[in-house]
Amino acid sequence: MGYASTRSVALTGLTAHVIDVEAEAVPGDAELHLVGLPESSVWPARARIRAAILNSGTAWPDARITVSVTPIIPPVYDAAADLALAVALLAAAGVIPPKRIAGRVFLGELALDGGIRPIRGVLPMVAAAVRAGISRVAVPADCAREAAQVPGTVVMPVTRLADVVDQLRHGTLRDQHDREPEPAPSSPFAVDLADVSGNQAARHALEVCAAGGHHLFLSGDGPATMLAERLPGILPPLTDKAARQVAEIHSLAGQSDRAPGITPPLSAPHHTETPTAIFGSVAGNRPGAVSLAHRGVLHLADAPEFARPVLDGLCRPMDSGQIHLAGQGRSVRYPARFTLVLDARPCQCPAGREECGCTPEARRRYRARLALLLSRVAVRAPVEWGDGQARASESSAAVAVRVLAARVRAAHRLADTPWRRNAEVPASDLRTRFPVVPEAAELLRSAVNTGLVTADGLPRLLRVAWTLADLRGADRPQLDDAAGALELWKGANGDGTR
Repeated sequence: MGYASTRSVALTGLTAHVIDVEAEAVPGDAELHLVGLPESSVWPARARIRAAILNSGTAWPDARITVSVTPIIPPVYDAAADLALAVALLAAAGVIPPKRIAGRVFLGELALDGGIRPIRGVLPMVAAAVRAGISRVAVPADCAREAAQVPGTVVMPVTRLADVVDQLRHGTLRDQHDREPEPAPSSPFAVDLADVSGNQAARHALEVCAAGGHHLFLSGDGPATMLAERLPGILPPLTDKAARQVAEIHSLAGQSDRAPGITPPLSAPHHTETPTAIFGSVAGNRPGAVSLAHRGVLHLADAPEFARPVLDGLCRPMDSGQIHLAGQGRSVRYPARFTLVLDARPCQCPAGREECGCTPEARRRYRARLALLLSRVAVRAPVEWGDGQARASESSAAVAVRVLAARVRAAHRLADTPWRRNAEVPASDLRTRFPVVPEAAELLRSAVNTGLVTADGLPRLLRVAWTLADLRGADRPQLDDAAGALELWKGANGDGTR
């Protein structure tokens, strides 16, 4: 009988914790005691481990075995530590030499037949192991390519518990990914702004939102979805840090194959999706559509069709840049800093505007569902289908050059602040550190005094004015920039009403 220890990783949101897995075998009845797992997970984990060991051709140890996990795993256990629990148990029982599992991390869920199933969140788990100074990580074979993206890691792909036991018994696990793979070049979006004819006002609004990080509302029967799909293509490429975070979010969501590389992501949930699908799940530790749009674009097509809890719930991440969920005895936070694109038809009727029989009151009620969200949207524009005679449109590449130049200008101005985009600058700093010229300030104040703009909307117009100044290469917003911001605020309605 003996003692053995190894390591695994547990996740709370995107935060990964390296955990110690210790096992001790003493003479006694053949029993397995698990300590440190959530109470509701003890029996399922014990059943999986026992079945996997027996179905791998290994006899169950004739000893009383205690396996302890420290620190205690969060209230929801996702089975990612199953493999670590099993190898620690077998090492303590003398089946595997204990020294061959020490100083390594084992990740993977055990199937009853002894197979090792893929898990979600491999990328943040492996990154946490490397940060803790552990470079050798055993992961399910289906997750090996994903794990190998973390610099400095030596990945040991495993498929069955029987193979793990055999390799550890006679030597060590084979390293099939002992160096970081060459990253695949990130291709730009296959869609291009040149495909959208006409809609010059909407195209200009899209460029402004890309340059300043502002939210956008598109109204009318037109190519709103086409425009939203082309917004990521004119955004600047993600930095290495942002790309890693986006990849970790997709990994936790089980969509690592859809991570966009350095291209900002696009998330476009359908209006029939549940609040859990939109915001994420505490019980499953799974980010939702808003987090999958982090550092990219969240598009809500036919926005008034979404459930009211979804529309109202978006306000918090729009303000804070993150999602905070509570339940199951814990709370998690997921990043959610995105550019929101809303679009809506004039009314609920699917027919064209001329054939629609909806009353003005019905149209007003339909649009009123977006009132809370639109109070946070500073840029609005109409969209309509062109007649095919519109002049040729600029390509995404041409617009992206101007957007990048404006972003660089803003980043230089904000270099000694925690912000990098105009949309992130607080109202207090807009008044004190980054004021517009007096004529521009007077124009916007008069818009507030006449009721065209709310007091809360004034800082949003100032941010848009700064973006317009950055796009034309000016050092400070002038009267024309303030007037342009006011026109974009009026946008689809022509009068600024919401």
